[in-house]
Amino acid sequence: MPARAARLIASRIAPGLALAAAGLCAPLQAVEPPPPEIFPMEPADDAAAFTAAGFKLAGGEWHGCGDPDTAAYIPGQIEQVADLDGDGQPEAVITEGSTFCFGMTGSGYSLVSRNAAGQWKLMSQGPGIVRFLDTRGVGNWPDMEVGGPGFCFPVLRWNGTAYTSHRREYEGKPC
Repeated sequence: MPARAARLIASRIAPGLALAAAGLCAPLQAVEPPPPEIFPMEPADDAAAFTAAGFKLAGGEWHGCGDPDTAAYIPGQIEQVADLDGDGQPEAVITEGSTFCFGMTGSGYSLVSRNAAGQWKLMSQGPGIVRFLDTRGVGNWPDMEVGGPGFCFPVLRWNGTAYTSHRREYEGKPC
């Protein structure tokens, strides 16, 4: 790097470092990487996504698991919308809370995907809390870790037809 460029960089950075060392400015914070591309959802998309996941609208809330209105029940909600497989179309993760339906996990998920024609399809559904991993299956679909109580969680992989059991892991290590 030329000396002039190095001096210019140092002159821009050094004052901030000196202030930080003196405790006169806020410490630097880690920056989260940007999320996957986010898609806005229209009310018609919301309804179609819930319907594809098997939910029914009742009293302005989406219900899927058949909880008899227990105190701990949380109606369906769209938790995440992103293009998970890179095809330019959104996927939505729908969650619902209920120990009646999902046991000690207390939460269930449905993953639905919209195709280019605007139709929604159920990709995976079950008890647990979904976390998408960097590893991928057929068609660039991300592997899903399905968490809950315990220390060894199933990882599901898309095989071109369905998400199926691929391995078990805890904190990124096989178990």
